[in-house]
Formats: sequence, C-alpha cells, structure tokens
Amino acid sequence: MKEVSTMVCSALRRVAHVRVYLVRMASSVSRGHQHPALGSRPATSESAARGALGGVVELLGQSYPQDDYSNLSQKVLSRVGRNLHNQQHHPLWLIKERVKEHFYKQYVGRFGTPLFSVYDNFSPVVTTWQNFDSLLIPADHPSRKKGDNYYLNRTHMLRAHTSAHQWDLLHAGLDAFLVVGDVYRRDQIDSQHYPVFHQLEAVRLFSKHQLFAGVKDGESLQLFEQSSRSAHKQETHTMEAMKLVEFDLKQTLTRLVTHLFGDGLDIRWVECYFPFTHPSFEMEINYHGEWLEVLGCGVMEQQLVNSAVPVSSLLSYSALALMALPYLNSTLHLCTGAQDKIGWAFGLGLERLAMILYDIPDIRLFWSEDERFLKQFRVSDINQKVKFQPLSKYPAVINDISFWLPSENYTENDFYDLVRTIGGDLVEKVDLIDKFEHPKTHKTSHCYRITYRHMERTLSQREVTRIHQAVQEAAVQLLAVEGRF
Repeated sequence: MKEVSTMVCSALRRVAHVRVYLVRMASSVSRGHQHPALGSRPATSESAARGALGGVVELLGQSYPQDDYSNLSQKVLSRVGRNLHNQQHHPLWLIKERVKEHFYKQYVGRFGTPLFSVYDNFSPVVTTWQNFDSLLIPADHPSRKKGDNYYLNRTHMLRAHTSAHQWDLLHAGLDAFLVVGDVYRRDQIDSQHYPVFHQLEAVRLFSKHQLFAGVKDGESLQLFEQSSRSAHKQETHTMEAMKLVEFDLKQTLTRLVTHLFGDGLDIRWVECYFPFTHPSFEMEINYHGEWLEVLGCGVMEQQLVNSAVPVSSLLSYSALALMALPYLNSTLHLCTGAQDKIGWAFGLGLERLAMILYDIPDIRLFWSEDERFLKQFRVSDINQKVKFQPLSKYPAVINDISFWLPSENYTENDFYDLVRTIGGDLVEKVDLIDKFEHPKTHKTSHCYRITYRHMERTLSQREVTRIHQAVQEAAVQLLAVEGRF
C-alpha cells in the first residue's frame, strides 16, 4: 500500500511540475512572454528606444504596441535581463542561495525531497491581470497608478512584485514554492530606492490533515466555516485553523531570520494591510539597536486560493483518486493541489536584507561592476560573514532646480524618472526642498535639490552642469513645466 501511495503522489507531483512548465510556455505565446535563449542578452536600451519611436517596444524578443499607458524609460529598459540574483557571488545571489539552502534543509517532504520548489527565472513581463487582478487588488487601488509602475501598454507591464506569478503556480497544482526575481517600481531617488530591485516570496498551503496532524483531537477540527470577518481572521476560516497557520508562518520566518542574522535576535510583528492576505503582518528585527522592517507576510486570502484551483485537472485527480482509494485512504489529500487548503505567504526584498547584513550603504552599488565592490563577495561558503569595506567616497556636486508645475498631469515620479533617465547612476538622491504657491496666480512651484556623485571617480562641475542643463530642458519639454532657472 505504501508503494502505491508513494507512486501516485509522486506522479501527481510530476503532473504539477509539468503544469508549471506548460504555464511558462503558454505565457510565452498568449501573454507575450519569452525567455531569452541560454547565454543571450536582452535587447539593449538603444534598440528598445528606437522601437518605441515607431510605436512599438521591443523587449526580450517580443514586440509590444505602445498606447497611452506606455511609460518605460531607457534607463529601466537597460536593466531588464541583468538578473543580478542569478549572478554567482553577487551579494543578492548570496542572499538568495542562503534562503534557498535554508528551505531545502529545514523543510523536506515525506519522501526525502525538498518540500519547496524554487523558481528564479520567470520573465519580468507580466499581464496587468497577473500583477493586480489575480491578487484581488481592486480596479481603483492606488497601487495600479501609472505613476507608480512601468507599463509596456495597458495590458502588459514589468512586474511590480513576484506575487504576479502566485496564481499561475497555485493553478499548476503547487502548494509550497519560492519565487525570486527582479521587480520594477517608479519611486523617489535616494540611497534606499532604485527603480529595479529584487524580491523573494514564498507560499505554503496546508490540507486539514497537514495542519491538524499534531493537534490533540485534531480530526474533529475544521479549516473552514461561514462566519463574519474580523481583524483576526477571514470569514471562511475557523479560528483554530487561522491561529495554526499564523503560528507556522511566524515560526518559519523566525527560523529564517535567525539563520541569516544569528541567534538572540529581537523580533516583533506589526499588523498591517495587504489586499491578498488577512491577517497581515510586517516583521521587524532589532539589529544593532535599531528596529528595521524586513518583510511582509500574512494568511492568504481564501478567495485567491480557491480561484487558483486547477479546475481542468480536478477530473484527472479524481480519476486517480478513485483508482487508488483502497490504498491511500487519508493520504490522498496530500496530493491534490489547492483544493480545500489554507495557507500563508511572505515576501522580502533581497537588497534590503543585503544592505543590512553586509552593511552596504547605497543601493546603486548592487549595479556596480567595480571590482573593488564585487570581489568582497567572492566567498567559498555562502554562509561566510561578509562586512562590506566602503569604497572611497568621492565628493558630491549639488545643484538645485525649480519650476512652476503645469495645471494638471504632473507627478513627482515623472520628474524622478526623467532625472534617472538623463543622469543615470550619477544621481545619488533628489530631495524636494521647497513648495510655493503664488498668492495671485495660485500656481505651484517646486524646488528640488539633486545630488550628483560618481561611485568610482570625482565629477567635475563642468560635466555635472551639462547633465543638469539637460534635465532642465527635458523637464520643460516633456513635463510641460515652466522653468525658474
């Protein structure tokens, strides 16, 4: 009986992994995703920009017609396909590998194989449905704003989070996985923010048997009920199920950060809101005397889990179940995808962890090809402690820019994106230092302070002036502002 149970469960797991492959291939065709061939490089920013002039964006071997939502900058396009998290000995790769190793060792399935599958090479181009609707994000939610995201057009975008792949993987029948990848958001400019960063997220689902297996009289407990939603649970979850899932989530994350940062770490949980989990929490750690937020997590919205049940595969699962029923009894539900399961999810930023762990002061450094930076992370053991030795800090050049805003359609992120596109990584930060409303015309003026600093040499005032003047001209031409310079 045990051999038959093992054989059927293994077969169903293989079916799930095949479905993931088919999801990936189908995405390439129907949603415009295409993964570059091994060793190939993405389309350059220059060629992408040329395509944009003709009303088409060329990216990763695919063409995307532009419309009124298209807002990809040359700077961001040049970063697509770099995949820093997959470059061996890069600090982001080290963090990814440490997390992956921890999950492989700590969480092993019944048959000795890793419980969690890892996916770190999905295309960053997703549909808006994947990025928002599949995660129950309302149509009017502010996170959808054009000013906060990078859109190829109204239907395709660069993912704003790795959660964009969650529904597809659940739909493929997986119930424990990690997803790692580059994500894209329009944001302010400072040492902590960059338009491209890297996320790692995890999902785990539990059947009734799995969740209550170690609980006294667990057979009498239930996962679901019909009640009312409260601050502590969803309307479809029993309090017992929710508490156990929350406990497992917090225990899993406590083990993870202890593995990364060491024993004796003070941890606290702050209640928060995410559209796709409830209850939701942010995890903070006390590191060197300072409380730092390191990740977000929560109990997955049951509506999301239920919507991802692979309906087309339930018949095939049922057929196998009927054939194996005399042998499997209570073990069958360990192999049946997302149906009748409850789960948790968490997401963390690799740059955030690396900056804390390795004491890296500026997020731009992750994109540096300076050997003085990269060689510090070439270690023989991924768990070896590394403390970044700062490169010589070259002097900053600071210039201000002020202008009257147009009467409509101005967002600060548009200006930040323009500055990044022209100044590139020479721009260390941009601060809005003054706002002024004219008492008679009621026009609004903004004054920004732009800090320029090269990571590897001293900038001259002359070359900064040339860049700054280009920023001024572009702001007038592209943002319709009225210069005060």
